[in-house]
Amino acid sequence: MTNGTRIALAVQMGLFGSTLLMPVSSAQAQDQTEEVEKISVTGSRIQRVNMVSASPVTEISAADIAITGLTRVEDILNDMPALFAAQTGMAANGATGTATLNLRNLGTTRTLVLVNGRRLPAGSPIAGGIAPDVNQIPASLIERIEVLTGGASATYGSDAVAGVVNFILKDDFEGFSFDYQHSFYQHKNDNSAIQEKVEALNFELPNSNVRDGHSNDFSFMLGANTADGAGNVTLYGTFRDIKALRQSGRDFSACALFYDANNEFICGGSGTTPAGQFTDFDQYAYEVSGHEFVPFTNLYNYGPLNYYQRPDERKTFGAIGNYEINEYADVYAELSFMDDRSVAQIAPSGAFFVTSTLFCGNPLMSDQQFETICASQGLNRDDTLQGVYIGRRSVEGAPRRNDLRHTSHRGVLGVRGIIDDNWSYDVFANFSNVSMVQTYQNDLSTTRIIRALNVVADNEGNPVCQSVLDGSDPNCVPWNVFQEDGVTQAQLNYLVLPLYSRGDTTTTQVSGYVTGDLTEAGVMVPGTSTGIGVVAGLEYRREALVFAPDQGFTSGDGAGQGGPTGSVNGGFNVKEFFGELDIPLLEARSFADELTLELAYRYSDYSTDKTTNTYKVAMDWAVNEDLRFRGSFQRAVRAGNVRDLFRPQTLGLFNMNDDPCGATGTMSLEDCVRTGLDPSQYKATGLTSPAGQYNTITGGNPSLDPEVSDTFSFGFALSPSALPGFNMNIDYFDIEVDKAITNIPQTTIIQKCGASGDPTFCNLVNRGPNGNLWVGQASVTATDINIGFLATSGIDLEATYDVSLDDMGTLKLSLVGTWLEKLDNEPVPGDPVIECAGYWDRTSCLQPSPEWRHNLRATWTTPWDASLTATWRYLGEANEYVGVNVPDGPTTFSSQNYLDLAATWQAHENVSLRLGINNVLDKEPPLLPNAPTGSGNGNTFPGFYDALGRYVFAGVTLTY
Repeated sequence: MTNGTRIALAVQMGLFGSTLLMPVSSAQAQDQTEEVEKISVTGSRIQRVNMVSASPVTEISAADIAITGLTRVEDILNDMPALFAAQTGMAANGATGTATLNLRNLGTTRTLVLVNGRRLPAGSPIAGGIAPDVNQIPASLIERIEVLTGGASATYGSDAVAGVVNFILKDDFEGFSFDYQHSFYQHKNDNSAIQEKVEALNFELPNSNVRDGHSNDFSFMLGANTADGAGNVTLYGTFRDIKALRQSGRDFSACALFYDANNEFICGGSGTTPAGQFTDFDQYAYEVSGHEFVPFTNLYNYGPLNYYQRPDERKTFGAIGNYEINEYADVYAELSFMDDRSVAQIAPSGAFFVTSTLFCGNPLMSDQQFETICASQGLNRDDTLQGVYIGRRSVEGAPRRNDLRHTSHRGVLGVRGIIDDNWSYDVFANFSNVSMVQTYQNDLSTTRIIRALNVVADNEGNPVCQSVLDGSDPNCVPWNVFQEDGVTQAQLNYLVLPLYSRGDTTTTQVSGYVTGDLTEAGVMVPGTSTGIGVVAGLEYRREALVFAPDQGFTSGDGAGQGGPTGSVNGGFNVKEFFGELDIPLLEARSFADELTLELAYRYSDYSTDKTTNTYKVAMDWAVNEDLRFRGSFQRAVRAGNVRDLFRPQTLGLFNMNDDPCGATGTMSLEDCVRTGLDPSQYKATGLTSPAGQYNTITGGNPSLDPEVSDTFSFGFALSPSALPGFNMNIDYFDIEVDKAITNIPQTTIIQKCGASGDPTFCNLVNRGPNGNLWVGQASVTATDINIGFLATSGIDLEATYDVSLDDMGTLKLSLVGTWLEKLDNEPVPGDPVIECAGYWDRTSCLQPSPEWRHNLRATWTTPWDASLTATWRYLGEANEYVGVNVPDGPTTFSSQNYLDLAATWQAHENVSLRLGINNVLDKEPPLLPNAPTGSGNGNTFPGFYDALGRYVFAGVTLTY
């Protein structure tokens, strides 16, 4: 075995979890020996010959990405067992227009995202979008993705609590490459059980066979070396166009699903309907038929208009270059630009019960309507009915459309080089900016709704707004919600309120470090021949965010917004010192080819008067060429980001299946009274929101302390010489986050108040006049604090086996899996722990967290310049979490099995073709009623499960 082959083997063993380790021939390895003479891996800045990682690192290669056929980076990574869905292209209500990563299901802001070892900026100033947006990274430019699980703050700074995702981009490219791929979804709508429920309510069903969600992805890369061979410039550009796909395109999302009293699926929806709902939430509820009131019976099916896949148009351009002036100075630069525009569409806006009175003399009401709602209560035409709420869906208008556009600019300029034979340096500046423009179309104005419903008769008996008579709003047009087909364009024009916001996020990072090998200086452990490796560096980073919504947003006047949207303007900076040591302890012993100790430390001083200390202690023990053990303990931190610290308190929405004091609630009367409920309102149907959304007040906190996490991992890498081609890695991880920055779940606040009567919690529950938590200003306050802790642990498994088939080519088998032992959340210190491993819910556990997930892949590389790949993706079952020591809820997601097939063919030395189908068997996703806003959409979790059917792709790559 050549020295180069040993180096390549060591690198492969250190890259834990590689799903497709490409074999390196001896000849190739010899050619590359000088290039990889000193290497580094994600998790350390020390460069060594034969460098491996003492922390588990998973690699996804460019070949792996091509096999999936996926063009959205978040989709590629969400298929990994260690990652969970966050913001994806399939979010509608609650979409930010960004794509974010959620490692270990600990949250997107606890996953640090790097490009070539340097930070990506905050993705968006909008709520929920501050995590880095991987839309900035074109899939076609990725050389590989390295995922380091567990804390890495000592090496990279704040936010690496769950780990690091480092995108290594292609550089030093020479020639020209063009790539095109077309893809679409295909599905057979054959869910007869759901179709019967849809047809029973005369809702429209989609075609039995659909092909939709088309996307086109173009990319090019152009590279050239300088005449003297000392430099290279690589230019790239991409264009991606993804078409919209509505929920109406699938039978299982053709209606909004809910549960009946027997926990059977029914088609439900919102109580804000085209026919209107006129109700006191207790004694009566009417809707309009013709020009009369009849008993309210029909909910509004809001699902079909919602986007299942958002339309998205993205352009990226950039350049990567370097020029070696001499061995002491190699100047490098990266420039990138992205423009991404996506539209999230949901059902039309309306009057969401924002008024509580009705003038009985309203001339738009018929005599029958007056008799039904006013005279029946002893009122005449001069009286005003109190305590009546109107829910009226503005279906005459268009669906609400949230038009989100993000434009990013990123530039890196650095210089690196050799100081002498043992020391080198790297100094760089990294500046990134993301500009966001948001245009929210087709919403209504709450202020104008109130005025347009307050209608009286003028001197001639014609309906007129009271605000016209008193001069407060002479432009008001009465809104005729009392008659079918009574709404005119003039009424709509008055009510519609376009909303607008803009904002910027900016990250400035200046860092420099020196790294050295003290072998020649003789600084080494006695009995070893390799000296201590050293890194020492300084870093300055500034984060700034500006979010400027217009008056319609900030006032909360947008009827379909769920409350005001607050502006944010803030920033902070941090000055840091960091260092690393790589200490060989033993070499060439009978029980240890090598034993290495890794140490790292970082001190951070924040302008918010907070300081942190992070550190790493890791051990790497190579018993021999066949077996290597590794273990590490890492202290990581996450300082509050700008939104955590500076966003104002505003009214919004949270997901809850039912008020625990409502008709199907489980809290006792005594407990409910402690939450502010009048005893007469206990179990009232009006406490339950038909849409499953309730009001909450959330906001930032400038006094937040940084989160602190401890990560412990240990495992082994096995590459037995007796079984050539076989490699296996098994690693245990345990992550605990103390003083986690988040809010106490609203359901926990309600339950704690009811159980104890503690004013600490009861003062946060503000019930409305009829006891509800979803109408008007009724709400649960849940602002950011440093809560108890989050914790997760489990085992990662990776195994690969290369088998020679002689003259029939080679077969490569690979398995990547994660067993989740625990995923715990303690919202309040000392409270019972919420255990989410194997569960999902709407407020605490959220999306499913199966105990076992894996990808099993087989690739046959034929002797005919073609390869065939089959992948089995498995997601374990997940039960519905209801509460501590409470039986599981009715919705259990069974385990899911997906089969993917792909083929590649090198048709010509310059032409490569690929074709594939993911979810070959057209597996329908597991369904749930009342899917939570954000992660849920279309009666399932589309970012986690394959929601849209078969994904078919075909692509071609031309290289010259």
